[in-house]
This record gives sequence, C-alpha cells and structure tokens, in this order.
Amino acid sequence: MAKNEKDRKLTAAEERRLTIFESKKKTLKKRGYKETELTIGIVKANIIALIMAVPVSVVAIALFFLLNRSFYVDTEHIVRDNIIFFVSIFLLIVVHELVHGITWAVMSPNHFKDIEFGFMLEYLTPYCTCKEPLRKGPYIMGALMPLIVLGIIPLIVGIATGSFFLLAVGIVMTATAAGDMMIVYNILKYKTDSKDVLIVDHPTQGGSVVFER
Repeated sequence: MAKNEKDRKLTAAEERRLTIFESKKKTLKKRGYKETELTIGIVKANIIALIMAVPVSVVAIALFFLLNRSFYVDTEHIVRDNIIFFVSIFLLIVVHELVHGITWAVMSPNHFKDIEFGFMLEYLTPYCTCKEPLRKGPYIMGALMPLIVLGIIPLIVGIATGSFFLLAVGIVMTATAAGDMMIVYNILKYKTDSKDVLIVDHPTQGGSVVFER
C-alpha cells in the first residue's frame, strides 16, 4: 500500500477516468471556471465509519428497547439469523453503490453512460463515480440517497415495528455512509458567491471537485 493515498498505483480504469477528467477540466477552465478540490481520505472515512457506529448504535438501540419493551432474543435461531444478517450486509454494500449510480444516472446528461463502478483493492472499498459534472443539488442527492434508503429508513422502520434485524441493518448501513456524509459536509462547508457551480467526482480519490464561475 502506498504511504500516501494520492501516490498509490492507479488501475487502468482510474487512468482512463483521469484522462477524461483532465479533458473536461481543460474545457471548463476555458469557459471561465475555477477549480477547487474537496477530497477526503479513504482510510480516514473508514475509521470514521467505525467510530460513528458507536453513537448511532447506542441511540438507536436505546430507542428500540424504549418503544419495544416486550422484545426478546430468539436464541434458537441465532446462528441462522447472524448468517442471514452478514450476507445481507455484504449484498447491501453492493446495493449502496448501485443506489448512488441509479440516482446520479437519472440526473446526468448521458445517464448510465456517465456512471462507473469499481473497487479499491488496497482499502477493500467499492465505489461508484459519476464522470459528468452535476449541479450541487443533484450531486448531493446522489451522494446521500444510500444513507436514506439503506440506513435511515430501515433504522426507523426497525424501531417502529420492533424488528431488531432492520434496526441492525440500519445502524451498519448508516455507518457505511460516513464517507458520503464527509463528502457532502465538505461541499456544504465550502462557501462561494458564484452563481454557476458544478461538482464532479474526483476520478481517483474519494470526494469531489468544485468548478465555479
């Protein structure tokens, strides 16, 4: 593994995306846009995901048992239930990226032709990226949709219905969206007076690049 994430060896797909990005950047700069990188560290995002799981778990489980006082653990099928849970999480991590892709594809000019999926082997991290610049609203919507669909909704439904399985799924999938939340936080924190703002995924790193004029 490279000491610095920016120095890691790029895959052929990343090299191709970087070439496409540089071409788009050149075109945008000719049109008067200026560029600002808002990237995040993949390792840092993964660490924050683990840390975030603790307070999310504490609050969610406390609410669950407060509203579901008659809940009991089915110890007879605990092994089976745990296997189903971990298989479900593995599949939902893939679905997480698909939700990014579907949401961005709806709002991107060339739809799924602008979407690409991949896997950073060094960090065991799957990803979805949109190669076309998007307006702030659509970009943020695509970034947060997996958090909402796979994290917050199952969490709320699990608490409301007394399903500990959905609660646990919601907790884990909320934590796995830590990187997405960091990306959106950086975008919202970035202040600009420009009326024309475009956001594009960084082609080789976590995070985005803002173009404004």
